[in-house]
Amino acid sequence: MSKDAYIHKVLPGSPGGPLLFVFHGTGADESQLLSLGRDLAPQATIISPRGDVSEQGAARFFRRTGEGVYDMDDLARATTKMAGFVKAHVEAAKPSAVFGLGYSNGANILASVMFAAPAQFDATVLMHPLIPFEPEIRGSLAGRHILVTAGRRDPICPPNLTTRLEAYLRADGADVTVAWHDGGHEVRPNEIEAARLLFAGVTQGVQ
Repeated sequence: MSKDAYIHKVLPGSPGGPLLFVFHGTGADESQLLSLGRDLAPQATIISPRGDVSEQGAARFFRRTGEGVYDMDDLARATTKMAGFVKAHVEAAKPSAVFGLGYSNGANILASVMFAAPAQFDATVLMHPLIPFEPEIRGSLAGRHILVTAGRRDPICPPNLTTRLEAYLRADGADVTVAWHDGGHEVRPNEIEAARLLFAGVTQGVQ
């Protein structure tokens, strides 16, 4: 468990404020979501790790053998490593709240960490996640706020799997909102606004 387990960037926020972890998509890096994170949670300290797996030069957080076909052993490895990274930063910062936001592959590793440690995040934004397996949630998501965003024509993340993920999360007690748009795998303004509202609401609730 180390704060330096991943190459990462930190964007300082208000002392004692929330901690926001942001997780990039395949082929991006630790800079991709920093400005979005600052826009969504102005008071938060933002921590952005870089994926430690290379897929033909594209950074990812875990390996896959094809589109939507995950190396489950490597996903388990990555989940344990990332959960430790998050825990180390939370213990050092002692924030007022802990938020997570991930896009695509970043949403998938964030979801996997959330399944493994449901109490870790107060609010989570999963932008275009693809969870092609039935998650084993080790605990309860009761009281946790989760936003899932998705495109109705997303060729990478089929809508039926988004709906199935929503059902899994609700069954485990999470407060789930799903924000849809009519496009594909891109992030659109309604998703960003929904994320902003979620983080603002939870921040006000813990003050």
